Amino acid sequence: MKSCLRLLGWVGLLIPLPVMGGECPAALDFSARTLNEQQTINLCERYRHRVVLIVNTASKCAFTPQYEGLEALYARYRSQGLVVLGFPSNDFAHQEPGSEAEIRSFCRLTYGVQFPMFAKTRVREANADPLYAYLGRAAGEFPQWNFHKYLLDRQGRLVGSYPAQVRPDAPALIEQVEALLGE
Repeated sequence: MKSCLRLLGWVGLLIPLPVMGGECPAALDFSARTLNEQQTINLCERYRHRVVLIVNTASKCAFTPQYEGLEALYARYRSQGLVVLGFPSNDFAHQEPGSEAEIRSFCRLTYGVQFPMFAKTRVREANADPLYAYLGRAAGEFPQWNFHKYLLDRQGRLVGSYPAQVRPDAPALIEQVEALLGE
């Protein structure tokens, strides 16, 4: 079974994995393959005890300039414990049609994205990958478009769900991030 789970991780699927040495918060109990690489990251091991903003992204969307705001948010609060996790998705109007290499290049060259990006992910309720299935159920809402944001506190609890129209520099989002970082 474990070798089967590892194999699924290599093909880019998000899968729940147990974490040794303590209980993992359910929202982070997944592994994901990094964008355009073969490295699989256990989200719990890497991001536990951090404030986490999870965003489904797209390169050809009216909200694509939010990459700039997400990177600014990450740069501003990274040293205090914030991490932004980007999950490209082609679920809405095929606005992420490129290969993973093209997505990575676009994000880095156009917006200077340094925050962690992961393999293309399905986020719509009907066929959401496991991470997004969990987040959608926990929030009571699934992404309706690109750049939907889920915010987790340091204990891995879902504390906010923000639709695409809420920009990364929105005062309500910034206030919530700052409050969580101060805990």
